[in-house]
Amino acid sequence: MKKGLIITLLVLVIASGCSVLPGLSPAGQKIEITDSTGHAVTLGGVPERIVIAGRATFMVQDAIYLFEDAIQKVIALESRNQSALNFLQVVDPGINDKEMLETNVGPEQIAAAQGDLVILKSFMAEQLGEPLEQLSIPVIYLDLETPEAFYQDINVLGQVFGKPDRAEEIINFYQERVTRVEELVFGIGPDQKPEVLILKYSDKGGEVAFSVPPVSWLQTSMVEISGGSPVWKSLEVSGGWTVVNLEQIAAWDPDQIYIIDYSGNASAVKADLKNNPIWNNLRVVENDQLYAFGFDFYSWDQPDTRWILGLQWLATKIHPDLTSEIDIMEEVISFYSELYNLEPGVIDTEVLPKLTGDLP
Repeated sequence: MKKGLIITLLVLVIASGCSVLPGLSPAGQKIEITDSTGHAVTLGGVPERIVIAGRATFMVQDAIYLFEDAIQKVIALESRNQSALNFLQVVDPGINDKEMLETNVGPEQIAAAQGDLVILKSFMAEQLGEPLEQLSIPVIYLDLETPEAFYQDINVLGQVFGKPDRAEEIINFYQERVTRVEELVFGIGPDQKPEVLILKYSDKGGEVAFSVPPVSWLQTSMVEISGGSPVWKSLEVSGGWTVVNLEQIAAWDPDQIYIIDYSGNASAVKADLKNNPIWNNLRVVENDQLYAFGFDFYSWDQPDTRWILGLQWLATKIHPDLTSEIDIMEEVISFYSELYNLEPGVIDTEVLPKLTGDLP
């Protein structure tokens, strides 16, 4: 920029009463942000050093990396599991140069990273957020647990990165696809809604167990938006996944069952169940309505950025006759190219080979 033009711009700014040059980042100008939990924080400016910590880190980081500036501004992350790094290595070439905080890191260690802002999942407020704030470290919480909260969280991240237009682009991407699903299944009567059961598989400690989510969680909303009837709504479930026995599953006798396995083996679990003589007595097995939930780096049922893939995939299974225009493979490519700016070659080699579950 030429010296004369700079002087002209400064004159215009002073004359108009503006405190910053139009279109430039208001460095040093205070930013007041209220997140989706109602927590308010005042920052000294657009943060340049962001730390991600606490449990459910991958949900937080996946939302943050929807903004390209995260590549430069995230300087430290809590190391929770290897699968988190597998995805981050695809979207952030410099991830191995960032500081990896130990699992269940304490506030003092986070403070040592010297970040301008720490971002946590909302349920970490009491355990980690409050101690950090006592050390005068600014904290923002992401909830992500419902579509509405997700949109609010994206708007908050738009403020954090100083990129409100990018936040609007992201929200539009999600809302357009939610609206399409809603329109495709609109008008179906209660008798046309299949009874759906979502089960999380676990074999922790060698004990096989199946669990259902609380009614208030995203999995319930996804089934309802997709035109299904979640049978577990009749069960008093709160606080987290609740184990159900085979007798309860048989009593529900749903039209469809979706198996979730957060280790990525839902397809293998489904195959085992279809060969199980007890499960063979269930109507879903007889009618070939037992499904392994979609999965790539993570399962698509969670309050992670991939819930929009899970919603569309679920709709194509619950109402295949009404949703034939949804091409899931095209949606996967759009998701990674438009939201994470991945090139086609990277999607082909790093993403598509990881797809599992009942996908095309």
